[in-house]
Amino acid sequence: MKKKEPAQKPAVEIQDVSYETESVEEHANVLFKPNPGPQTEFLAASEREVLYGGSAGGGKSYAMLADPLRYMGHPQFSGLLLRHTTEELRELIFKSQELYPKIWPGIKWSERKMQWTAPSGARLWMSYLDRDDDVLRYQGLAFSWIGFDELTQWATPYAWNYMRSRLRSTAPDLPIFMRATTNPGGRGHQWVKKMFIDPAPYNKAFDATDSETGEVLRYPYGHSKAGKPLFKRRFIPARLSDNPYLAQAGDYEAMLLSLPEQQRRQLLEGDWDIKEGAAFTEFDRRLHVVEPYRIPSNWVKFRACDYGYGSYTGVLWFAVAPSEQLIVYRELYVSKVLAADLADMILELEAEDGNIKYGVLDSSLWHRRGDTGPSLAEQMIAKGCRWRPSDRSKGSRVAGKNEIHRRLQIDEYTEEPRLVFFDSCTNTISQLPSIPLDKKNPEDVDTKSEDHLYDALRYGIMSRPRFSIFDYDPMGRPSTGMRVADSTFGY
Repeated sequence: MKKKEPAQKPAVEIQDVSYETESVEEHANVLFKPNPGPQTEFLAASEREVLYGGSAGGGKSYAMLADPLRYMGHPQFSGLLLRHTTEELRELIFKSQELYPKIWPGIKWSERKMQWTAPSGARLWMSYLDRDDDVLRYQGLAFSWIGFDELTQWATPYAWNYMRSRLRSTAPDLPIFMRATTNPGGRGHQWVKKMFIDPAPYNKAFDATDSETGEVLRYPYGHSKAGKPLFKRRFIPARLSDNPYLAQAGDYEAMLLSLPEQQRRQLLEGDWDIKEGAAFTEFDRRLHVVEPYRIPSNWVKFRACDYGYGSYTGVLWFAVAPSEQLIVYRELYVSKVLAADLADMILELEAEDGNIKYGVLDSSLWHRRGDTGPSLAEQMIAKGCRWRPSDRSKGSRVAGKNEIHRRLQIDEYTEEPRLVFFDSCTNTISQLPSIPLDKKNPEDVDTKSEDHLYDALRYGIMSRPRFSIFDYDPMGRPSTGMRVADSTFGY
């Protein structure tokens, strides 16, 4: 960012950081220049709500301070930068007092109002939100830019959601934005992860979802944009290596390396999936999540399902690579869907997949439970969605968990994980690293947790999938279909 007089044209018209960094020859005194990579991407982001987070030392606080400055030449700009407590806010104020007067000559700080005022009339408040009730201080006010520094320090999404209602602008050339920075961990880790991390791969824009239900926020019926998503969100990851000024010395990295594993992975590696008491701590998005690609037609494909009507149904589709690596390439996660309707949904989704060698279904679905009609499994098979029963024998849960651990390991020959997931399987990627251990039996996971996709994964990997697998017909010839699931009914 360069020293300059207030712009004749509103700075808000510049949608990227070139406004602050262009023509260094004309402005020799460069006071702030964003680091290439995530810091630059954060300052250039066009999505309504953006989280810039990850490891400690990634330059997040300076990026947060710099972001609203592009609008300080607009007389109608009103911004608000928040920390959780006044003590934490003080550090941001000190940094702003070092930076702002050099960038915007004539800008004034009011200690009484906790406000910066630019010569143009633009204003930026710096305040705190310690309790949920503190949001009422802003009732009736309007801001075109709101920033939350260290977002996971808020235990619930209440403050974030309420302050969104204060976001508005009457100037057509003044966009509205909410921005946040944070490290993984803290009291609000789970809700921030659910809102910004889980819905989409890192650094990809996605439709904003409800913080409780996870449903996409859409315009209501009767609106001119009925059914369309309200706005976009994006998570931009940051790592210590993205900040060359701090990373090169090595002292800060050495300090982070000395921390216990959970804190080290959160603060040094920016790992959002690490959770105390989690069953699968070896899960690493950088290793186990891959971008989708076309699966060759000669690779074995199969599916696995854990069914539930009142709770959730989880269905996973697998492919087996020649190296015997398992690829989870699709997921289906729905609730309150009848078994027969689920069969139709599955067949429609896999219509272009080619031959699905077999399907594994929770064996309890073959139980008739006192009635004389077809079981839920039979209802699905009758639709043409064929299955065979999963293994639910004694010890199968522990054996399945151990096999997942083995699959998550790096194969010594291929130097790749034995199990990977397409990044489109967002629910599985979110749930697997969060499943806790059973406190009474650490050899198993807590069955009271959200484990439907985990169970489907366990059924699938315990079905002994092989790249060379074949089903054989009565004459001993390779079959193009699945073995029959019921010898009595013949389907």
